[in-house]
Amino acid sequence: MGADITPEGYLPRIVDAQIEQYLRVFGAVEIVGTKWCGKTWSALKHASSIAYLDQESTRQLARVDPSVVLQGDRPRVLDEWQRVPQVWDAVRHEIDAVRRTKGAWILTGSSSPKKRRDESSDAEEQRHSGAGRIGRIRMAPMTLAESGDSRASVSLAGLFEGSFQPGTCEKDATRLVELACRGGWPEVIESSVEDAQLVARSYLDLIFSETVPDQGLDSFIAERLVGSIARNLGQSATYATIAQDIYGAEEHPQALISETTLAKYLQLLKRLYLLEEVPGWAPPARSKKRFLTKPKRYLTDPSLAVAALGMSVQSLIEDWQTFGLVFENMCMRDLAVYARALPGARPTPLRYYHDDSGLEADAIIELSDGRWAAIEIKIGEDKVDSAIENLNRLEKKICSNPRSQTRPPEFKMVLVGVSEYARQAGDRVYVVPIGMLGA
Repeated sequence: MGADITPEGYLPRIVDAQIEQYLRVFGAVEIVGTKWCGKTWSALKHASSIAYLDQESTRQLARVDPSVVLQGDRPRVLDEWQRVPQVWDAVRHEIDAVRRTKGAWILTGSSSPKKRRDESSDAEEQRHSGAGRIGRIRMAPMTLAESGDSRASVSLAGLFEGSFQPGTCEKDATRLVELACRGGWPEVIESSVEDAQLVARSYLDLIFSETVPDQGLDSFIAERLVGSIARNLGQSATYATIAQDIYGAEEHPQALISETTLAKYLQLLKRLYLLEEVPGWAPPARSKKRFLTKPKRYLTDPSLAVAALGMSVQSLIEDWQTFGLVFENMCMRDLAVYARALPGARPTPLRYYHDDSGLEADAIIELSDGRWAAIEIKIGEDKVDSAIENLNRLEKKICSNPRSQTRPPEFKMVLVGVSEYARQAGDRVYVVPIGMLGA
């Protein structure tokens, strides 16, 4: 182990424990996620040296001989490695060359590289997955617990173990809106909401003006597509709906863009970790309905949704219905992070439920041992009772069906925005303000 290169002022992240575990298990660890979410700082927290592949001189050297940038005190960070995709295979070969290599490199990237093209032909070269050698960790912008805006006194892991302690927190609707507009970008946690929104808008501008054209796609379509996702947060919007949002002024918008083209743009947004798709859930685990249910779409941070909609704290306060969608986006961001940190979490632990009768739950968290929990998201206390009734109907319907062979949920929770009391509201039923939830 070399020198400590932890950045000054580093705020601990929930993925820190996962990074430590993966460094013990794998030869290398890849940390992926959107730009500016803190990947490099978290990598440096666990590393002894770093190579910045977004620097031209380092990039040129890596193209000539990728193995050169691997040299240095370990663990060594290879930051923005996707700028030179050959680095991936160099890491894999080094791991294979020395038996029992563990925790040697940490790769960070804010996009998934496209398949490489063989320079001697038109054939695309498939990058080796690195399975068994390189562990992948997903990172997101900061949750409210990480930024210090949640007391985190109610633990998601604790609820799965039957542990719950009631408590209180401040009830402040304006502050809740401000947190959503500010977002979870580490660099703006202590900034004003106006400054933080400037960062969110700049992030989107960068994608539309540079990243999208670099991929050979149209900036106008990408910008309107992100706007459509922001307008339909938490919905399984059809391609027809998206096409209408993009070309709404035209007489036949669906004729102007094919489903294949829309899928290409959506795939790019996923590769940039800008778009979050939450898949459907259906018991039992092998049910084909899991694969037939359309995913719900969110943006990786609520601040991006606010920026895409061109709104502000005041306009959201005056449009409480729209803020309800933005609030749901914030809750799903936090739930995804907390769920991925759970012991025994599935590769995709966060899902949602919706059946043909209209019965639904905003979030389902499922562990690999079959335990699960159902969650409804409500912006205020006025909808809590109906949310509890809905969760109870969901449990009754699923668990009374002998064909599903589904065990009862470990708990049911209503996650509330404007509320001051974390309390138990029935058998395995909890009402928890977002400002009290943590991993």
